[in-house]
Amino acid sequence: MQIIADVGGIPGKDCRGFCKYCYFRKVKDFSPLGCKNCSPNTIGCETCSDGVAETKNDFIPPYVVASMVQNTLMMGEFHDKNLKINISGGGDVSCYPQLEELTATFNQFDIPMHLGYTSGKGIDDVKMASNLINHGVDEITFTLFATDALLRKRWMSDPNPEVSINAFKRFSESCEVHAAAVIIPGVNDGDVLKETCIKLENWGAEALILMRFANYTHQGLILGNEPIIKDIEPHTIQEFEALVREINQEFDLRVTGTPVCDPETEAPFAISLDKNKVFLQFMPEITGEATILTSKIAAPYIQRIIDNLDAGDKINVYAVEKDIGCLITMEDLKNADLTELKETIILPGRSFVQDAEAQKILSKDGVDRLVARGPDKLTVDGEMSSTLTREEVIEKEIEAFRDLISAINFFGMQKRK
Repeated sequence: MQIIADVGGIPGKDCRGFCKYCYFRKVKDFSPLGCKNCSPNTIGCETCSDGVAETKNDFIPPYVVASMVQNTLMMGEFHDKNLKINISGGGDVSCYPQLEELTATFNQFDIPMHLGYTSGKGIDDVKMASNLINHGVDEITFTLFATDALLRKRWMSDPNPEVSINAFKRFSESCEVHAAAVIIPGVNDGDVLKETCIKLENWGAEALILMRFANYTHQGLILGNEPIIKDIEPHTIQEFEALVREINQEFDLRVTGTPVCDPETEAPFAISLDKNKVFLQFMPEITGEATILTSKIAAPYIQRIIDNLDAGDKINVYAVEKDIGCLITMEDLKNADLTELKETIILPGRSFVQDAEAQKILSKDGVDRLVARGPDKLTVDGEMSSTLTREEVIEKEIEAFRDLISAINFFGMQKRK
């Protein structure tokens, strides 16, 4: 279990400049997207406007961060022996000006700390890494990109790439380090990636998360900023999955990928492989009828699960063009083929659509459709599954699909009545 210590920060501003591949680079002014937190008659709220762009979240004073964590500890009963304080934010955690002071304060609570995503660009002296370790930091998720200092400088705008890499090495000697790399075809894949993995193994890093570069709206750029880099064609999902599995097989690291895949747990959607219903036997009976509207990546997995449940007569799975379900917007709904949709539609819980507007868009052919939301997540991606066992992944998926089926049964039966 982790207690979040949010230090705030704005992408591009509080990280010593955008990385070339950053999801938030080139963000333009955009209309609110809509989401489940919007009021019934309004499109737009803090979550789907400033919140999604993270443009107004300056670094938070350390005494405020420490106070929030202390209040959480006082209000809750925490018996998990693996309890950690996760220091994270919208900027680069290593660029937080009072990071050493904050970790020294948290060290008094006698709870180990996890540094959330950091690139190390805020580290000007390797001594800082040693100080953080001495203050109780024992786990780090570190965006490395590559162990080639010139590539880091060019692609990450790292002012001191050699120092950052040496800090990474120092962390790896004493902490559980999860390296991360956004993979740019022809830049840090191929031989460069393999050389990086060799050094990660030698230095003692625990894991490597490979992240597919997104360059287009259908891949997840929903803030009007496509393309981030001209003339770069990201890996296809099939190419990327093959790369993850190749690296996993070749190196003694815990290798995962996002949006796919985790070779060890078979996430995402590990239960889609359950043809003999060893785990699917725990699913409730499906009595309602509905369309599960989902992403292009998730649809084949969900369809396989529905087929294994012998529920194809009641449920159909419809994929929009967006790769990631929680990044589906109203533009995706406007492009949907309504002839493929049943009278009840279940949307991803975190999709960026306003409920009333979604119902209006999906009923524009004259069919009065009931639109509802399913669970926020149906599976876990490589960022989360890298810390889980296969059994834990399956447990989370079973729980999520039980909730999904409950939604289908409730809303599907409501429509039929």
